Amino acid sequence: MKFNPDVSSSRRKSRKAHFSAPSSVRRKIMSSSLSKELRAKYNTRSIPIRKDDEVRIVRGKYKGREGKVTQVYRKKWVIHVDRVQRDKSNGASVPIGIHPSNVVVTTIKLDKDRRAILERKDRKKSAKTGEDVEMVD
Repeated sequence: MKFNPDVSSSRRKSRKAHFSAPSSVRRKIMSSSLSKELRAKYNTRSIPIRKDDEVRIVRGKYKGREGKVTQVYRKKWVIHVDRVQRDKSNGASVPIGIHPSNVVVTTIKLDKDRRAILERKDRKKSAKTGEDVEMVD
């Protein structure tokens, strides 16, 4: 059922919006879930993936491999993980693109902005502030 009248439910328009999305929107779409430990620590399920995060691949041919994210290739909707590559016939090795939904973030590269994002997304904290507010007649 359609809830928001301003958003189209057309498959064609949804796909067009997705594949022609600007880089700023792609960043948000290219999010990965956090590991159980990080989920418990930060009270949030997922976060947009970033270059120096450490991830574990949980789906596909390279399932179980761990490594650091070397590149977030927003144009192709993939990330490149350290040591996940294949050798070409001429001897060169090329990184293999993995979709961010198929990985779990095990270590977050924290800086000032990333901390602020996690602070904002903290679900337990937002639930507490919601309880404290009283309605006044």
